[in-house]
Order: sequence, then structure tokens, then C-alpha cells
Amino acid sequence: MSIKLITFDLDDTLWDTAPVIISAETVLREWLAEHAPKLGGVPVEHLFAIRQRLIEAEPGLKHRISALRRKVLFHALNDAGYVEARAQSLADQSFEVFLHARHQIEVFPEVTPTLEALAQRYTLGVITNGNADVRRLGLEDHFAVILCAEDIGIGKPDVRLFQEALNRVQIPASAAVHIGDHPGDDIFGAQQAGMRAVWYNPQGKAWDAEHQPDAEIQSLSELPGVLAAW
Repeated sequence: MSIKLITFDLDDTLWDTAPVIISAETVLREWLAEHAPKLGGVPVEHLFAIRQRLIEAEPGLKHRISALRRKVLFHALNDAGYVEARAQSLADQSFEVFLHARHQIEVFPEVTPTLEALAQRYTLGVITNGNADVRRLGLEDHFAVILCAEDIGIGKPDVRLFQEALNRVQIPASAAVHIGDHPGDDIFGAQQAGMRAVWYNPQGKAWDAEHQPDAEIQSLSELPGVLAAW
């Protein structure tokens, strides 16, 4: 069956994520230093311990990374001596500061022209475990379905997230392909759902998983050629 639906991972597939997160973390720390001085230079280990404790108490939080970060911030602020109401207010404000900085993203140069070209022939979608929102980036017009693990409480490689995308556009898995950089979350997850999977591998890394991708590309500009061959 010919391809009708193409879904995309976001982080490290449509843009380089690490510099953005590092910058956002710095912005967050600077904001907290100014507005929550009681917190001081809280060690990363302490934040990680809070995170682990919260996930153990509520496992579903691992797929709701925005809610998890808010809760970590709240508990850190509360531990630092802020009363609950003030700690919650600071946590909410600081998270919004982080989220704004997290969306200061530069998509790869080939992304927009490739999406524009593909959208003329295929239905496009987003399936992400991250908390970047294409609607905040002005890319939403390209996509018929946008699925974030945060909203559904299910993360890749769980096949239910892929199946939800298929159900929303009423396209069978045999007519769908997912593009992503992660061998497990993206490639294995999509294939388990019955979709084809294209590994986005810009650095030319060696494949080290048992299951093989259906195709491999080093630039999204190669994708139309792969699809045409199918």
C-alpha cells in the first residue's frame, strides 16, 4: 500500500535540541536566582532525587515532563523554605520562563521546504515525547495531527501513541511511516505499531539495535526520494 501518512518526531529530528535545553536551563537558573533567592544554588543531585521520588509515587509522570518539572520546582522551592502557595506560584512562573526559552528553536534549514513539499502529497503528523509545541513555533499548519505524550500520558515507544495518530486521521498503519532519530522510541515503536520507520541519522552513526529501520536518511531533504521509491 502506498504511503498516505508521515509522522515526525521533533527533538533532534526537526531541530538540534541540546543547545536549546542548555540555554533554557541557564535562563531558568538565572530567573530563580533573582526571584527565589532562598533556593540558592540547589544541587542538580537534589533535583534529581526529587524527580525520582515523584516518579516512584506517580509513574505516569515520566511521560508528562512539563507536569513533572513543575512538581520538581515546587518541591525544591518548598524545601527551600517557601510556603506552599508561594512555592507553587514561583514554580508556575519559573516553568513558563523555562518553556519560553525552550521554544527558542531554530529548525534545520531543510525542514520547512521539505514539509511544504510533502504536505502537497501526504497527510503529516507529529508524535513527540517532548514538550516542544509546533503551534508555538508557527509550524502547525503543516500537520493534520499533533500528538504529545504530555497530553495523553503515553510515551513512545508505546504503540498506543502511534495508534492514536492513525485513528485520528483514519489511515491504516500499512500506509504510514514515522521519521525519528531514536532507535527505540521512534523506529522500534513505529514498527511495533505496524508502520514503516525511517531513521534520521545526520551524524552517520552505526546502527546498534536488533531491529532494522526501513530506511535511513542523513537529511530530511532525502525523504521525498525514499518515499517515491516505495
